[in-house]
Amino acid sequence: MNVKDLFDLTGKISLVTGGAGKYGRCIAEGLAEAGATVIIASRNMDHVNNVAEEFHHRNLNVHALQVDQGVHASVISLKNNIITQFGRLDVFVNNAVSRPMKDYNAPIGDFAKSMETNATGMMDILREMIDLIEKSGGGSIINIASMMGMFGPDLSNYEGTNMGNPAPDYFFHNAGLINLTRYLARIYAGKNIRVNCISPGGLFNHQPERFLENYCKKVPLRRMANNDDIKGLIVLLASKAGEYINGENILMDGGLNA
Repeated sequence: MNVKDLFDLTGKISLVTGGAGKYGRCIAEGLAEAGATVIIASRNMDHVNNVAEEFHHRNLNVHALQVDQGVHASVISLKNNIITQFGRLDVFVNNAVSRPMKDYNAPIGDFAKSMETNATGMMDILREMIDLIEKSGGGSIINIASMMGMFGPDLSNYEGTNMGNPAPDYFFHNAGLINLTRYLARIYAGKNIRVNCISPGGLFNHQPERFLENYCKKVPLRRMANNDDIKGLIVLLASKAGEYINGENILMDGGLNA
């Protein structure tokens, strides 16, 4: 098969949770540019509708649906809406994240709230969407974790800023998601379902100048990730080009942890 055809996603139905957020928007754009029909889902329906409309103006096939990942009935409603409107699901990019815990000293109840969405809710939506993909004949699951699920925090990045220490729940649930990826790849062996994970480094989002200076001098590429950096990797894992990649966690950090 021609290499261009290997990366073609024409006819594929893809779901991106958190699809109107920082990485979600880039991911949805990459999938749609590769030819996929893309569903972006979030709690904030106004937000995903606005993003979908922007993509429509560029002739990209992107649709908005609502889901609250922490509520089982909402997850089931999303699943039923996908079946009704699109008939199948081929690719699920598990990208949504909630951040109720702001730092190490936040109330312990904030940790529990985080786990409702980022652990229990994430397992719930993964099971339901994988079930839909299995009934559709197979496909690709792509979990979006973080390098913070692989390494402890580098507190020197925050020197000279008032950003404070990073929240522990983010490290906790991303580390779990990375190994859950391996677990699911084994559980669904022989069912034409691949499960992989991407662990990005920092995405540029107009952080304080001192943070950018501290961070980027440690990265061999001397910059944070931009909006396009994840798109090619997403399309690889979603397409025939990545058909023999399974159970992997891919660190995408510009060489920071090389």
